[in-house]
Amino acid sequence: MQIQCSQLILLCGSSFLVLAANTAMVQASDTETVELESIEIIESRQAYQGDFTALETPQSELIIENQTLRDAGAVDLNQALDLSASVARQNNFGGLWNSFAVRGFVGDENLPSNYLVNGFNAGRGFGGPRDLSGIESVEVLKGPRAALYGRGEPGGTINLVTKRPTFEKQGELRLSAGSFDTYRTDLDWTSPVSDDIAVRIVGFYEDAESFRDTIETKKQGLSPSVLFLIGDDSQLVYELEYSHQEIPFDRGVIAIDGKLGQIPDSRFLGEPGYGPIEADVLGHQIEFQHDFNDDWNALVGFNYRDTSLEGYASENGFGAPDANGDFGRFSRFRDYDATYKVLRAELSGSFDFAGLTHRIIVGADADEFENDQVALRDRTTDQTINIFNPVYGTVPISSLNLVSQIDRVETQKTLGFYFQDQISLTDQWDIRLGARVDDYKQKLTNRRSNTTSRFSETQISPQFGVVYKATDSLSIYAAYGENFRPLSGATNENGLDPNESTSMELGVNFSLNDGTLGGNLAIFHIEQSNISSVGSGFDPTAIGEAESRGVELDLYGNITDTLSLWFSYTYLDAETKNDFNDPNFGTTVPAGSDLLNIPDDQLSVQLVKRTQLAGRNLDLIGGLIYVGERNGFFSDQSFKLPSYTTVQLAANYEVSDALELRAEVRNLFDEEYYTNSFADVWVQPGTPRSAYVSAAYRF
Repeated sequence: MQIQCSQLILLCGSSFLVLAANTAMVQASDTETVELESIEIIESRQAYQGDFTALETPQSELIIENQTLRDAGAVDLNQALDLSASVARQNNFGGLWNSFAVRGFVGDENLPSNYLVNGFNAGRGFGGPRDLSGIESVEVLKGPRAALYGRGEPGGTINLVTKRPTFEKQGELRLSAGSFDTYRTDLDWTSPVSDDIAVRIVGFYEDAESFRDTIETKKQGLSPSVLFLIGDDSQLVYELEYSHQEIPFDRGVIAIDGKLGQIPDSRFLGEPGYGPIEADVLGHQIEFQHDFNDDWNALVGFNYRDTSLEGYASENGFGAPDANGDFGRFSRFRDYDATYKVLRAELSGSFDFAGLTHRIIVGADADEFENDQVALRDRTTDQTINIFNPVYGTVPISSLNLVSQIDRVETQKTLGFYFQDQISLTDQWDIRLGARVDDYKQKLTNRRSNTTSRFSETQISPQFGVVYKATDSLSIYAAYGENFRPLSGATNENGLDPNESTSMELGVNFSLNDGTLGGNLAIFHIEQSNISSVGSGFDPTAIGEAESRGVELDLYGNITDTLSLWFSYTYLDAETKNDFNDPNFGTTVPAGSDLLNIPDDQLSVQLVKRTQLAGRNLDLIGGLIYVGERNGFFSDQSFKLPSYTTVQLAANYEVSDALELRAEVRNLFDEEYYTNSFADVWVQPGTPRSAYVSAAYRF
């Protein structure tokens, strides 16, 4: 048997590797000689980020690869981000979206946290919590990134890299079952259809009940993609994203007299008869990449994403239960639709000038986000429920007196130009200079008042970094950057300037153990101004300034040939800098108050021991997550969410070349814990001990 090739192209997410191959002869058995290829990596290119190694990058980045996600059993974005101690969970809108803070700072409290997909803003909208089906890796890009990506969250950016077609035919079908009647099916198949075209189909279906009474969710999604190699120097990739989710709205449990655990964490206080809220996504992403030569390449991309969220919800009220346990509620109907489209063009490459090497990225993009929201609310009908002995169905939808609460459409348009130059002054010293100019326009039509208002702003976002490569395995860097995020609801009348932040960071990137272990140690200080909050009238208010400072340590890779480590720790001090009136509750929050849901200490550790049993691969996996005490209510700083530690054990066993079995136990010691809150009556409890098994068939 002979294998012959002169060049191999390996596609991985939003990047591709070009490799040269040289022929070698190996003995496959006593009777057969196999001709294989020795592979040498010539170059690697990552869309939107330039061609930089970790030791050349003057910022902290944590890349959670597919194998790490699989070892952790992560199937959604929340589980993936739990692996980074720099990311803290936030109010998740009754389970309907992803909300997180990076380095202590979260975005708009009334919208999902923004994230990118292959460099495109794709977290905006109402498509429900993100599933990891179709995702190859999760990148936690810390610090401000507006100099390249434009608008973003002040503490950092999350970028999801998708699974894309390969020219090696392969597939996997995984069936999973577990606690709370959880059943899931995943399919991942890729194949060439010609010498120049390859396809990939990734999909999932999940039906799961919950430890929460009456709660059942159904989710399904499909992500087909096509790769077309156009000659030797160009490629075109098209990806479709479809998902449909049915999720009951669940505000969680309440504290009584400031104490949690007074009612079971399983107790649902809404109305099961209102049914689930449905969240839908239909998205398209297309990218064209062309290499002019070994030094220069161009990328043009377009993204269109349509999302919606619709349904009824019964929600925990903000008053305390009476002595008998009777507790007030209110109801809402929501019909949210959002469309997002963006066009981006970028040129990157390197050249020598005046004895210095320049690696530049220059580009432009235009995007438009339309956010159409209709919400009805009933606060007049008696919707009392007893928290100790709940009786459901006493307030049917037909009895509600729903009146208009929100009826508006907001359109945000941005045109941006950006430039970055990393200059190699010597073999050891690099500096990075960059800036972006955004011309931003916003139109808000309030259909309730039949009024239209506008807002416009031009924003410049600079960045600066310096890197000193002390050795082949260690570099020291310093970085400064500015970030901005336009605020929903801003008008020329209210003069609500964009949320702005500045960040300073000093760090060390390193590799250990002959390059098998990598990591980063960083200290940082971020200041944020023009923070916005929206009260009961849904009019935005600027509440002032906050700062975050801390230390991070990430370490990942192989300790030995058979033992791998994932370690992420963050110490964080995040607080307000001025007194302000909280428009949600009408109370004064003093300067120096802790930010919501932000622990001082957070830790994520995962160890994987790779061994063999009966001549077959066996992986033994142990994981631990520690989250420190957090502020649970902005307007009552005495209410805290307690610290918690959860432990996970898992094992993967390769029964044959085609079949793999997995078993795992999450929250091994059945810790009672709470992941996030918005107030003492909106507290999300964590999942108790649970067990899952799965079988994966590869073909």
